[in-house]
Amino acid sequence: MTRISWWKLLCIALLLYTCSAGFLVKVPAPPGVPLQETIRNLFFHVPMWIGMMVLYLVSIVYAIRYLRNPNATDDIYSAEFARGGTFLGVLGLITGMIWANAQWGKAWSGDAKQNGAAIAVLIYFAYFVLRGSLQDEEKKARVGAVYNIFAFFMLFPTIWILPRLTESLHPGGQGSEGNPGLNPKDSTPAMRSVMYPAFIGWTLLGVWITTLRIRVQIIQQKRLANG
Repeated sequence: MTRISWWKLLCIALLLYTCSAGFLVKVPAPPGVPLQETIRNLFFHVPMWIGMMVLYLVSIVYAIRYLRNPNATDDIYSAEFARGGTFLGVLGLITGMIWANAQWGKAWSGDAKQNGAAIAVLIYFAYFVLRGSLQDEEKKARVGAVYNIFAFFMLFPTIWILPRLTESLHPGGQGSEGNPGLNPKDSTPAMRSVMYPAFIGWTLLGVWITTLRIRVQIIQQKRLANG
């Protein structure tokens, strides 16, 4: 009988806690800021993006390892962690659109941070298209590793820097003061008791899915090597 790893049990426990306590915890209702119950999306939308950043970071670590000492295993790890990060990124976009529809009246308003997030995810989609277009495995791994590093560093201007320099409905951008978005002062200790476990839980879920895909890829690689 296969024993489940402790961190997988932790992932299950944290996500069960997030998905239950997240809908039960008391949330604030700041005067003049109609967040209402939609603020509960904080336990899903934001942690998914945090998980995305963590998986992308792990991905470029393996990309750098591959460039320093090429081996197929590091390439698999790099590609699959990038895939797992993109999965969480897409979930983050979807939950963000749901939140935006409730708060701003439409799912996509052309907000600077929405556009930047979409561009960041599309850059990673281009990474998978690039890898799929190359037939030579060594060239695919080498070019993919270089592009992966480029894609990671593009996250910073598209998600963190440019939205803060332009007009944005999101908190932190120019002209964002007083808009119906989340302000750090709106959170409470009770909310943070759900939010922080959510960060870990969604990240572990991304890692779990990624390690399953890595295992499949390595098995397929060994079968091809053995003819």
